[in-house]
Amino acid sequence: MNVKHVLFVVTNAALIGPHHRATGFFFPEIAHPFEALDKAGIAVEYASPLGGKPPEDGFDRDDPVQAAFLASASYRRMAHSRKLSEVDVRDYDAVFFPGGLGPMVDITGNPQVQEVVRRAWDAGKIVAAVCHGPSALLGVKLGDGTPLVSGRKVAGFSTAEEDGYARADVPFDLEGALRAEGGLYESSDPWTPKLVVDGRLITGQNPQSGTLVGEAMVRGPGAVTRGQELPQLNSPPDH
Repeated sequence: MNVKHVLFVVTNAALIGPHHRATGFFFPEIAHPFEALDKAGIAVEYASPLGGKPPEDGFDRDDPVQAAFLASASYRRMAHSRKLSEVDVRDYDAVFFPGGLGPMVDITGNPQVQEVVRRAWDAGKIVAAVCHGPSALLGVKLGDGTPLVSGRKVAGFSTAEEDGYARADVPFDLEGALRAEGGLYESSDPWTPKLVVDGRLITGQNPQSGTLVGEAMVRGPGAVTRGQELPQLNSPPDH
């Protein structure tokens, strides 16, 4: 598959949990995949459940990739993200769900999101996600009624990582939920890069995995995990 256009589906949720923790999309989880796609000449467009400017979290001004994305035309376009209901995912070669805690609020269990994932998959598109983004895969069932992730290798934010980050704020444990739907969950040590590719399903474990996910989308289906020779991002700070 020659990937030319990718749809990023971004959260609109600015708060999560009983303590009203500030959240949104996690900045490097868009900036790093975008950089990989942009270098390859692949166009990126943005949608969100409500449209408009998605809230953001975790910006690191010392990361040149994040700083470059903040100054980019693509970042400015993201402020005018399209309503997901107005987008046909079949017009794109891939759909990507970045993380942050926000997706646990308005992406997980969202029937509209589930339909987008299902339509993309049935149309032979790439479905990709990183960190908490794989929560978009939960509840998505194929035509025979089996969960999309059942029997497929998948990564996502690990239980060990969540225990040290946002356990009191998230409504469920992502690793456990992926396993419960039959996903063949894989992980690396907390805060180290991990890419998992199972055909057209591309997932990454954490913020450190964003570049790997972007590069896997560039390569397309059949990509294999390469070495993890990436600069180490700082672990996200607790709020």
